[in-house]
Amino acid sequence: MHLIAPSVLAADFSNLQKDFDMVNQSEADWYHVDIMDGRFVPNISFGMNIVKIMKQMAQKPLDVHLMIVEPEKYIEQFRDAGAEVITVHYEACPHLHRTIQQIKASGAKAGVALNPHTPATVLENILEDLDLVCLMSVNPGFGGQKFIYQTVPKTRQLKDMIIVKNAKAKIEIDGGVGLQNAEALLKAGADVLVAGSAVFKSENPQDTISRLKAIGKETYLV
Repeated sequence: MHLIAPSVLAADFSNLQKDFDMVNQSEADWYHVDIMDGRFVPNISFGMNIVKIMKQMAQKPLDVHLMIVEPEKYIEQFRDAGAEVITVHYEACPHLHRTIQQIKASGAKAGVALNPHTPATVLENILEDLDLVCLMSVNPGFGGQKFIYQTVPKTRQLKDMIIVKNAKAKIEIDGGVGLQNAEALLKAGADVLVAGSAVFKSENPQDTISRLKAIGKETYLV
């Protein structure tokens, strides 16, 4: 069964407790937490002190996505703040294998994110070490962008690689995900759907989460 990870970047920061309570009571599985440094991406979000506060409010795992340069300097701090999954960008890690081992040594699950233009094949030699691969389906840095449909065949290609290598990595899709494309992504092999605006900007966020969670249920029951 696939996982739903609402992206807190789209939540109401004037009343985070309200939105965290909503997600806690929903069928969502993870919180997706985007950390942006204004260098790797052209935006700044928040740091480990806010993640600590989120951890206190959250009743589900924090899936922390580091859109930052030199992520290896901060892995232990984000783990201490409450991250249960830590994802770094392939494009930001010249020593990717070392960084993945560092994440695992901290006790977190290790993920690697790929920008839209980065081919899935770059992970061929490290796939078996990963718990998660996050495919960016928009250019990283801002919420509310349009979904890049090339992500669907890229997901299929990555799924084939995972099967061939008998790897355990889950495929996460991040950016522009909603009810309009969730089914196509799940059919292509996605395991985790990150949904920001689609959840928090909808009229009934809990219902939207339930509908995203229900997609493909009939397939699983066959």
